[in-house]
Amino acid sequence: MKNKSIKTNSMKLKKVIAASLAISVLLAFTGCGSASSSTNNKKQESTSSVDAGSTDELNDLYQQENQLFADHKDAWDKVFGFMSKNTDGDAMSENYADVLASTVESNKDSFSEEEYETLSKDIETIRGIEEEIAKLEKEIAASDSSDSASSKLDESASVFHRFKGKDLDGNDVDDSLFTNNKVTVVNFWFSGCKPCVGELSKLNELNETLKKMGGEVVGINTDTLDDNQDGIKEAKEILKAQGASYKNLTFDSDSTVGKYAGNIMAFPTTVLVDKDGNIVGEPLMGGIDDQANYDQLMKQIQSVIDQK
Repeated sequence: MKNKSIKTNSMKLKKVIAASLAISVLLAFTGCGSASSSTNNKKQESTSSVDAGSTDELNDLYQQENQLFADHKDAWDKVFGFMSKNTDGDAMSENYADVLASTVESNKDSFSEEEYETLSKDIETIRGIEEEIAKLEKEIAASDSSDSASSKLDESASVFHRFKGKDLDGNDVDDSLFTNNKVTVVNFWFSGCKPCVGELSKLNELNETLKKMGGEVVGINTDTLDDNQDGIKEAKEILKAQGASYKNLTFDSDSTVGKYAGNIMAFPTTVLVDKDGNIVGEPLMGGIDDQANYDQLMKQIQSVIDQK
């Protein structure tokens, strides 16, 4: 994160995907791990200079929210599906409860009366929790020094340094993958994410284009981490069905890149990685099957290539 304001907003963004994945893969590690591991990772990255009491309290509040999502999984699964498709980064900087309420109201006809009532009650509970979270986030922002913020930026940028993992066929992969490319487009997705699956064929086309430019596309399906064989099997089937043959990777969730994946702000998210394994530029959130997103990504790719 480049500054304290962005860091605070990103915490709100992370809660969306943390909640979404907590309800869809509650018993297995995916993009956010379990609800508690996601919020714990978030704390470790964002609140190292805050006293332990505030940190524990913030973690507890996040877990309270995620528990609501888990308790009413089916209803919230619908909500986060709509948010994944329609909510942009600017909206997510608003009051979290208001964003949830707006999403529910905009798609009211998609819910039964019972679901709508349950969601409305949960949102009011979340609104109260958010008031407490806002107070603690102010403490976090105030306590972070500029040196600390710079250090965290460096950590985020270098998550692929000394990378070790495997492709979905079990072949070893390391950071030489990035060294051999002028630029690597890394796309984070998970199998239950319709917008993620919807862009796989476009990513495959992009991979063919990038090969001619000295780069490639690499996918990371967060359902496959920790050598999750069921997740790997499902991901391979989806990739085949979508005609996507580019490399996809799996690795340990407690690795540096695993922790980064656990704090992804929204799915699908795409980042650019240079020859040194550094993430460059800002992450692209949303599918590249959207022409505006595709054009934006291509500009970023060309910029990285031109710098080398």
